[in-house]
Amino acid sequence: SGVLQGQTMKDETKLVHLGRGQKTFEGTVNMPVYRASTILSPDVDSYIHRFDGEKALTDITYGARGTHNARALAEAVGSLEGGAGTVVTASGLSAITLALGALLDNGDHILLTDSVYGPTRTLCDSVLKRYGITPQFYDPGIGAGIAELIQPNARAVFVEAPGSLTFEMQDIPAITSITREHQVLTVMDNTWASPLFFRPFEHGVDISIQAGTKYIAGHSDLVIGTITSASESVHRSIVSQAHNLGDAPGPDDCYLALRGLRTLAVRLERQQASALKVAEWLAAQPQVHRVLYPALADDPGHGIWQRDFRGASSLFGLALRSVDEDAVKRCIDSLAYFQIGSSWGGYESLIAFNHMPVARDVVSWTEKPFLLRLHIGLEDPDDLIDDLSQALGRL
Repeated sequence: SGVLQGQTMKDETKLVHLGRGQKTFEGTVNMPVYRASTILSPDVDSYIHRFDGEKALTDITYGARGTHNARALAEAVGSLEGGAGTVVTASGLSAITLALGALLDNGDHILLTDSVYGPTRTLCDSVLKRYGITPQFYDPGIGAGIAELIQPNARAVFVEAPGSLTFEMQDIPAITSITREHQVLTVMDNTWASPLFFRPFEHGVDISIQAGTKYIAGHSDLVIGTITSASESVHRSIVSQAHNLGDAPGPDDCYLALRGLRTLAVRLERQQASALKVAEWLAAQPQVHRVLYPALADDPGHGIWQRDFRGASSLFGLALRSVDEDAVKRCIDSLAYFQIGSSWGGYESLIAFNHMPVARDVVSWTEKPFLLRLHIGLEDPDDLIDDLSQALGRL
């Protein structure tokens, strides 16, 4: 494929060159979109044995099991993660449901951070319980203290750092030192940092999940997920689960996600710099109670972030001093460059309004009655600061 043999590539080079396969695609830079359901066999014997042995993992056998586009995206993401294999799924949430479904069985116990992504909590409370699986939530700051919560039937610990909405950091190495001792698998939602800013497997995690909808895609126009496993055996169980449930991403989404992946490094670096500039400016404003961003020196999780992470992404929380909901809504409505919407990771800046408290079992969030969440896009940060300045001035 033109890649130097035996050469150790840096991440930026991997993003450009991986996931191209051995074909030249007749001179095109990007892989074509392979839209297919039926995959033809050259003869009857090939058809009869198309799922035998390793073919289920390596061959393109049916559209619902992924086409060349999904395989190429999986190859690129898997190499970035440094794992044994990657499964591409239809969405970030389906990546979570597939991974947990492959690992857990009736009677199993799973521990999840109390700051976990809301739909993950809903999955555990409404679906896993119906299948006889017991979820238990823990304090995000528990660290090695998680040893006291691991029961004999524990199968997995789910971590997410920083936490959704409230951005608490977790001591991942402290947690995985305990889970490995007890032979319990650790699953991480690493969407915030991406494989460029945090390497789960280097810190003892067994499964890394990405909502590729966010930074990998980068343009707010598709939903996709990835599951990368540190071990071959776990990867095979997740492949089997994906096949059994019929979870497969569309080839067009895989094509766009792989195209977005090519610019991931430059987008993240730019958005990190802009986010830090905007967050530091906000932290100094009289209308602001607190900025929730681990990259800030006074953030409670800054020490862990600085120790374990290679960078900070473009998403952070904002608590205002005002508790006048109508006034804050008018402030948000006046913004010109921040669009109001969920998700993040795209090129446009976003702001979202969230009523507190969020669902919690262990550590409640009572600091303010509502919390704003900002995503910093690719606009000039000075323009974003001017926009926020005029909006805050209304308070």
